[in-house]
Amino acid sequence: MIRVAICDDESQMSDQIRTMVSDFFHKKNIEITILQFSCGEELLKYDQPIEILFLDIQMQGMDGMEAARKLRKGKFRGFLIFITVLKEMVFQSFEVQAYDYLVKPIQEQHFKRTMERLFLSMRNASEANLLVQKGHESRIVSFEEIVFCEIMDRKVYLHLVSSEIIDFYDRIENLETKLDNRFFRCHRSFLINLRYLESYKKGSAYLKGGKVIPVSRLRSKEFSSVVLRYMKNL
Repeated sequence: MIRVAICDDESQMSDQIRTMVSDFFHKKNIEITILQFSCGEELLKYDQPIEILFLDIQMQGMDGMEAARKLRKGKFRGFLIFITVLKEMVFQSFEVQAYDYLVKPIQEQHFKRTMERLFLSMRNASEANLLVQKGHESRIVSFEEIVFCEIMDRKVYLHLVSSEIIDFYDRIENLETKLDNRFFRCHRSFLINLRYLESYKKGSAYLKGGKVIPVSRLRSKEFSSVVLRYMKNL
């Protein structure tokens, strides 16, 4: 499920964005959770992943730009859309990787245009993210979060750094095309993130965290070459 957060100290504006966001994703047949915060301090206390954030720049107390800086220094890697009354404020948004901005009062046409672009970006997933779909639920998972992928009984299991396991139906061949060169298919049932490889010996890949993944004999020679090439490019 996609988590969408709205942080605005004007409750009327926050509710308007909530309605527009809800309508947009309802038409896409995608389930979302919408969270509303009234200030930057309250937003920063929230410790769960946020995929999309609508953030008012001018708020009482901590302003949106400062809140965005703190979020980017932390774990927030989602899509950031600023809400503002002054276009000039947006020039500062580059440093926090803002996806777009909406000027108050928000025009429905501008909102839809921004959301369609964002939705396309989510569908394509950027080069560092995987869009996982499970039924009507969708979730963006950063490649950096994935330690390894396992296939069992036509189901893919993503093993994350946090120890969380995400499962969904897909073919490993299809999944392989969505990942970048930091991942290597060392076995017919496993794709590993080379970033988390600690050592390789006797047909086994030892990953950080203690997990041991088999490397098939057919892939062992290629695996050694891929690891060396990956290490050179770091």
